[in-house]
Amino acid sequence: MTLFRVMDIASTGMSAENVRLNTTASNIANANSVSSSYEDTYKARHPVFAAELQRAAQDQGAGKKVQVMGIVESNKPLQVEYAPGNPMADENGYIYKPNVNVVEEMANMLSASKGYETNVQVADTTKRLFRRVLQIGQGR
Repeated sequence: MTLFRVMDIASTGMSAENVRLNTTASNIANANSVSSSYEDTYKARHPVFAAELQRAAQDQGAGKKVQVMGIVESNKPLQVEYAPGNPMADENGYIYKPNVNVVEEMANMLSASKGYETNVQVADTTKRLFRRVLQIGQGR
């Protein structure tokens, strides 16, 4: 695997973790929103990464890029609360809240942040290796 491929993998990893961070931030920002209908209620979203491990092993470590295949809505049930005094209540007195678990989202955010940081470190190490190789080449 060339150093260029390592940089490709690290940069796509950073991009994927950035999508994960933004999606998680959106979930947290909408965690306390209220709606008057099930359909209009915010639903937690999560990015889906491509599973490339088996293909990478079959290619004898040729190196694959990290791919975000899309963002899907969570299928967890929404929170339904009886609150007839709430101005957002439907005709039966119910309000609907998102299916966002803030504790899980904070854990996802920490994990994504660490993943991003790791990819930055890999890119930085690769950059230092490039410099070292160039210095060795100049010495001759």
